Order: sequence, then C-alpha cells, then structure tokens
Amino acid sequence: MRREGNVKDTRRFAKRRIDVRYILKNLGRYVRPYAWLIALIFLASLAGTAFSLIGPRVFGMAIDEIKLDGTTNFDKIWRYAAILTGVYIISGVLTYLSAIGMSYLSRCVVKRIRNDIFRKLMSLPVSYFDTRQAGDIISVLSYDLDTLGESLSNDVMMVLTSVVTIVGSLVMMLISAPLLVLVFVVTIPLSSLFTWWLAKKVQPLFRKRSTKLGELNGFIEEIITGQKTTKAYHCEEAVISRFENKNKEAVEAYTIAENYGTLTGPSVNFMNNFSLALISVFGAIMYMNGIIPNVGGIASFVLYSRKFSGPINEIANVLSEFQSALAAAERAFRVFEEQSESADAEGATELKDVKGNVEIEHLRFGYVPGKIVIHDFSLKAESGDVIAIVGHTGAGKTTVINLLMRFYDADRGTIKIDGKDITKVTRSSLRRAFTMVLQDTWLFSGTIYENVAYGSEGVAREDVERVCKAAKIHSFITRLPQGYDTVLTDNAVNISKGQKQLLTIARAMLSDSPMLILDEATSNVDTRTEQYIQQAMENLMQGRTCFVIAHRLSTIKHAKCIIVMNHGDVVEQGTHEQLMAAGGYYSKLYYSQFETADA
Repeated sequence: MRREGNVKDTRRFAKRRIDVRYILKNLGRYVRPYAWLIALIFLASLAGTAFSLIGPRVFGMAIDEIKLDGTTNFDKIWRYAAILTGVYIISGVLTYLSAIGMSYLSRCVVKRIRNDIFRKLMSLPVSYFDTRQAGDIISVLSYDLDTLGESLSNDVMMVLTSVVTIVGSLVMMLISAPLLVLVFVVTIPLSSLFTWWLAKKVQPLFRKRSTKLGELNGFIEEIITGQKTTKAYHCEEAVISRFENKNKEAVEAYTIAENYGTLTGPSVNFMNNFSLALISVFGAIMYMNGIIPNVGGIASFVLYSRKFSGPINEIANVLSEFQSALAAAERAFRVFEEQSESADAEGATELKDVKGNVEIEHLRFGYVPGKIVIHDFSLKAESGDVIAIVGHTGAGKTTVINLLMRFYDADRGTIKIDGKDITKVTRSSLRRAFTMVLQDTWLFSGTIYENVAYGSEGVAREDVERVCKAAKIHSFITRLPQGYDTVLTDNAVNISKGQKQLLTIARAMLSDSPMLILDEATSNVDTRTEQYIQQAMENLMQGRTCFVIAHRLSTIKHAKCIIVMNHGDVVEQGTHEQLMAAGGYYSKLYYSQFETADA
C-alpha cells in the first residue's frame, strides 16, 4: 500500500515542469568551491575562442592578396597561412586544456553530490526504504548522476565556448559588414522563439523519461533478486510480459522525449542555412554595387556567419541532453528534501549500563494514517527474560520490534528500558543495546572474518573462530580454500542461505549487547542444523533480555513468557504450559503445526 502511494507521487512528480532555478541553486553549492578552476577554464576558453576568431579575418586578407592582373604577393599569402596555422594550433591547445579542466570539475562535483546523497540516504528513516524500490534509489546514484556528470563535462563546455564564439563573431561581422548583420534580425528571433517553445514542451517529457527508467531499474532489481522464486513458480512468461510493458513505457517515454528534443537541431540548422543563403545573395549584391569594397570582406563575413550560426545549432542539438541532465539533477537533489530520521530529543541522554528491563505500555501504531497495525500492546520483561512473540503473518510481531528499535515511533504509548523512555535517549545508544538476527540475512562483499566481526571493533581471530564454532559453522569455513579469508561476493551467493544465516548468528554471538532480537533467526536452517545450534542459541541468550519472533513454536517452548498476537492485539500471554492448558489461540497454532506428530 505504501509503495503504491509512492508510485502515484512519483508519477505526479514526473508530470510537473522541471524547476531550473531549484536545480541551479543546489548545483551552485557544489560548484562554488571550484570558482578558481571555473575562472581558469573560462579564461582558457575565451582565449582559445579569440584565437579562432582571428582566422576568418586573416583568411579574408589572404584572399584580397590574390590579384587577377598577376601582381599577387605570394610572400604575404604564405605569411597569412603561417599565421592561420599558428592561431588555430594555439586555439586547439587552449580548447583542449579547458575541456580537460571541465572534465575534472564535473568529476569532482558529481563525486561530492554522490557522497552527500549516500550520506543522506544513511540518515533517512526505514520508512523511506520501505516505500521505494531499491533499483529506483540505485538509479539516482548511478544513471542520474552519470547523466549530470556527462552534461557538465561536455555540454556546459560546449555552451560556454559557443556563447563566446557567438558574441565574438557578431562583433567581427559588425566590423566587416554591418548591413549584412540585419539578415540575423529576422532569423535569430525565429530560432529563439521556436527553441523557447520547444524547451517548455520537452521539460516534462525528459522528467517522465528519468522516472520511467528508474521504475524499470527497480523492477529489474526485484526480479533478479527473486529469480529462483520466478522459476520455481513457472512465472517466467508473466514476468517477461510485465517487463515488456515496463520496458515499452520506458522506451516510449524515451522516444517521445528524444523525438521532440532532436527536432530543435534540424529546425535551427535550417534557419542557419537560410540566413547563409540570404547573406550570400545580399553580399554579392552589395559587392557589385560597391558597398563592400572587396571579396575578402565577404569571405570573412561568410566564415564569421558560420561561426555565429554554428554554435547556435550546436546549442540547439544539445538541448535534449540538457533537458535530460536537468531532469536527472532534479531527481538527485530531491533526495535532500526527504525528511531525515528525527533528531534525538533535546537533552537526550546516553543509554548506559543497560540491564535489559523493558516495559511497554499501551502501544498504538499504524504505518499509514487511519490504518492501525498495533491497537493496544503492553509487555513487561525483566533482565534475562526470554519473551517470544507469535501469531499469524501480519499480526504485528515485526512491527513491535520496529517500535522497540525506534525504526518507527509509536502513535501512542511508551516503551521504557531500565525505566527510561526510549524517546528521551539517543537512538545510537538505544540500538547499541540490542543485537539483531533477522530472517533476511545480510552479508557484504568481504572476507568471512570481516562479515562475522562486523560491528565489533578490535575483534581477534580467536574470538571469531570461537563464535563460529558455537554456531556450528567453523568446520564448513575451514573446508573453504582460504578459510576465514574466503571472500564473499555479490551478497554471498557462493554459500547457501542456511550457511549465511549461521554466519549472522555467529556475528550476534560476538556482540556483548544486553538485549537480543531474533526475528525468525533459524528460518533458513534445516531442522537437524537447528537442533545442533539450539544449545549455542541458549548460550547466546544467557544473561540477555531476548525477544524471539518465531513461526516454529517448538523453538520457543522454554520462553519465560509467550505473547500471542492477532490483528495487532495481544490475545494471550503466558508460558507454553499455561497457554496449552488454556486451549486457546496458541494451542490451535501449536496443534496445527504438530497434529501429525501428536497423532
């Protein structure tokens, strides 16, 4: 439900026009520290363009040296040729240096933006990731920022050079033949009006294109992650059909945006060629009537007109790339607007010397306003107690853990640890007081030793081996080619799910947190292996306040208190023996799992 709502918001976002001022304001924060580099790039670009503008003037002077009466001065012509060669070499070197500088600038800017976005993502609450596809978030960090970087590196440099060239060419044309410049009084406004109209039309199209590509990436990430499930249920054709629909939407959005975007270049190019034809005609007429004294002047003007109109055409051609970059930049910068996890309360204290006494009173919570998941939940656990929470899927078991860890804050009610309200202690100290073993195992690219030691500083190899032995995974590790130095890659696909879960259990054993959360911690372990590690798990629980979520009720029979939940309410609580004797909801759950064995 929450993800569907987010998709609707995303689609509404895609239809809005791009906020250019917002983008430039945010981009300016990252570009400002490199003002000195920008100044050097601008000066190099200005100098390179200035040298290139000398060429047409020298070319016209060389043409004027050609005499039909046989008095041509070839020495001057060769001198002009040498000057032309020199100015174009210098112009090329300066342009190359400015391009290198712009490429370096774009890499630095994108690197800082990517670092800040990643840092921002780490500060966002769990609810942000619950409501978005992982692929869409990854798309912002990769595709969107790469698109912005390419535009900064290439397009901005081209526009910078083009603007200088346009201004310089206009000045030189005014010097060469002011009357011929009047041709552009007609063609330039027509090109500008058309470009302005098209820019307004294509902005929403490129925003939609970025959005659709993000949705496609999110879908691909989901399907690749669940590939085995897809094959197991023979849903390949259905998945292919859904992919084709999303791919079609992305391609259509891409095509429509590109079609409108690329329309600018040919249209402006037509106007430029039309202006060149007018210049040629009127230039010839003016020369024949003596208004322009020499052919060299016309030749220079024609070259300057090409330098004047050429950059306009280039700017029009990259307009679509600019629109794409703007849409990508806006998607990236909007991440900064997301609400970070709320700050610790003023005067929040560190949770120290935790004994593990937990008291929950009248919790009420819903992920979506108006849809309550936990209605009225209360619980009291003393230090060292093992509290099991059971119930059908969706009963609210994991939600209780989310509230306990302050991944979400309750709408009503209080949670106290050692008598301290958890909203009045720092989140970091609260979460350090817990160790979690989740159903969804997470291992990163690194050695087995690094994965087990994750979150525990200064851990010796002997300690890692000790907990791996207790988790019944040591013998498997020693059989690997590099043992504890074996590198796990791509979410540890080179080992089984059960082995991954044993590694996370070993990681938990290494922690000295006074409280422990086991959320279906043995769900990926076979029954025999589960029996092997029961003693290790009991050792892990010794002296800790434990909250155990389990579907296998046989694993929580020895819990001091079993909380039975149904639709967000506590319907029963007590020991296993008490709940079985009561013959209520818990006993029905238990017998539904073991009715064959009991028979």
